[in-house]
Amino acid sequence: MIGYVTLGTNDMERGAKFYDAIAAELGVGRMMEFDTAIAWGTPGGGAGVGLIKPFDGNAATVGNGVMVALEAKDKDQVDRLHAIALANGGTCEGPPGPRGDTFYAAYFRDPDGNKLNAFVMG
Repeated sequence: MIGYVTLGTNDMERGAKFYDAIAAELGVGRMMEFDTAIAWGTPGGGAGVGLIKPFDGNAATVGNGVMVALEAKDKDQVDRLHAIALANGGTCEGPPGPRGDTFYAAYFRDPDGNKLNAFVMG
């Protein structure tokens, strides 16, 4: 149902470095690139993530209650994604660990403050 998600940025170079590292761990790369936007994923694959400078020219802001969840292949990848996020300018919003009996996740924000998580179920 979801084709892609875009998140706003005020610093494309800084944000691109963050998402290049996250995407590499997930085994994907850039699939579209313009002066004001970059998208990561696989054409025809699952939902991609885009980083964009707002069309209206105003500053990008964070959506309160908005979060993008990135599905990992296993708990070790959740741990690596969290570490990669922090090493590339992200901040911790909840360290890797179990959340209930069948959900393992880590929460972080990108350099612009957009909230993401990496998770595995089952």
